[in-house]
Amino acid sequence: MGNNMSDLQQLIAGCKQKDRLARQKLYERYAPAMLGICVRYVSEKETAQDIMQEGFIKIFTKIDGYSEIGSFEGWMKKVFVTTALEHLRNTKLFHLLINWEDCSEIVDNQDISVVEKLSADEILHCINELPAGFKTVFNLYAIEGYSHTEIAGMLNIKEGTSRSQFARARQMLQTKIQKMNKYAGNE
Repeated sequence: MGNNMSDLQQLIAGCKQKDRLARQKLYERYAPAMLGICVRYVSEKETAQDIMQEGFIKIFTKIDGYSEIGSFEGWMKKVFVTTALEHLRNTKLFHLLINWEDCSEIVDNQDISVVEKLSADEILHCINELPAGFKTVFNLYAIEGYSHTEIAGMLNIKEGTSRSQFARARQMLQTKIQKMNKYAGNE
């Protein structure tokens, strides 16, 4: 593991020196995971790839700002999430959905057994079918682990809006998952 750390530290140092080979190796090592993050926010593969490319450009131009305190992958992930959010902020559809304020319907009695019957791909498919605002808040909260306070700051919305978007996303997901199970004959 120590050798792995020094390998990563060498890559980071190379990137800070604008070494082309180091940048290429860093890209090859992290591109699949970072594309996975981008795809969670935009369903279209080409758009996700564009966001990933933009994210790597930011990584290479801002790498001097990485203090080497904390996880490098965590730092990178934050850059890609921010890049994806910037892209979403520029879409009119996203603004229409995210500003749909305050909903008190919170469903807490989730039927976990229904979810367990689906594959990860089927669940991701359901998440990708959510409207942009719901999907973004759901990803930030449930998958990336940000708090509603942090999400509110990132998206420039009220904390209550983040909570209601998440509640609606959960409700829609539950409905979609139950429908998938019915069609698959799992009930």
